[in-house]
Amino acid sequence: MITPTPLMQLVSGYWAFKTLAAAVELDLFGRLAGGRVVTRQDAEKEFELPERPADLLLAACASLGLLERAGDGYRNTALAEEFLVPGRPHYFGGQVRYCDERTYLPYHRLGEALRTDRPLTWDPETQESLFTTADPEMLALFWEAMYSTSAFTARALGGTYDFGAHRRLLDVGGGAGAFPIELCRQYPELRATVFDLPHVTAKAEAKVDAVGLADRIGTASGNFLTDRALPTGHDVILLSMILHDWDEAQNRSILAKCHDALPSGGAIVICELLLNDERTGPPAAALMGMTMLVETEGGRNYSGAEYAAWLTDAGFTDVRTITFDAPGANGAVVARRP
Repeated sequence: MITPTPLMQLVSGYWAFKTLAAAVELDLFGRLAGGRVVTRQDAEKEFELPERPADLLLAACASLGLLERAGDGYRNTALAEEFLVPGRPHYFGGQVRYCDERTYLPYHRLGEALRTDRPLTWDPETQESLFTTADPEMLALFWEAMYSTSAFTARALGGTYDFGAHRRLLDVGGGAGAFPIELCRQYPELRATVFDLPHVTAKAEAKVDAVGLADRIGTASGNFLTDRALPTGHDVILLSMILHDWDEAQNRSILAKCHDALPSGGAIVICELLLNDERTGPPAAALMGMTMLVETEGGRNYSGAEYAAWLTDAGFTDVRTITFDAPGANGAVVARRP
């Protein structure tokens, strides 16, 4: 018998997110780091909460798999301990805070975005792009959020596609360098270059230095949208979670530059949340497309078939799609320059 249960699950989806966001705002998981246990009474005092909210928050976080019972109290689960304690290598709190502070309220005006086809989180008339903002803290949150998501996506990609067939990787729009760092760890012979805007490559250099890979990972500053050409000397180019930000014309231009920058036999790897060819899902890709409506002027999530057509038109051959499961992508479209 059909029931409205699936609709109720959709309607209540924000309950879980806002509970997580509130716990991160209180630094609940940071204060429970290292196996510390707190009772409801402890939480009342430490977080200055009345009895009822303290009880409800702890129970809700436990129900979401973020806390677990320990005697009369609660402690972090392995998931929370690994990703929600500030200062951990792959702290995910930046992603939570960015979505809560940057996109959650604009999503309340999603109908406006549907009617106007204009982003809601920034103003194209006064700002150059969604990546420019007067709020340095928000920018810092953005890069922190992207790094955590990208690191685990890179591991999945590296376990699915053989980068051992290549020697030099160019990560176009590489951000803080998560993909080159993880891929160079997986493939000891691989060297890489992060290509991004100057203030972004500075962040990548700091990350690379911190993990001791400065001898294998370098940076090159530029703008893949406006520069006439991309750096050469690489036999594989990576576009990870980049093309969903732009419309078809802009993406075709980027792919043409990638083709020109690669030698014969070189490869391109487009790593994204891919829609299926019928454009009916999966939900993560389709709903990311809605976020592109809120955040960009022309971005959307595309199918593997769409990327394959653009790559073929750009002169690439041997196009294929590989799939995997990761926080920031579900697959990659791979092609070769003949």
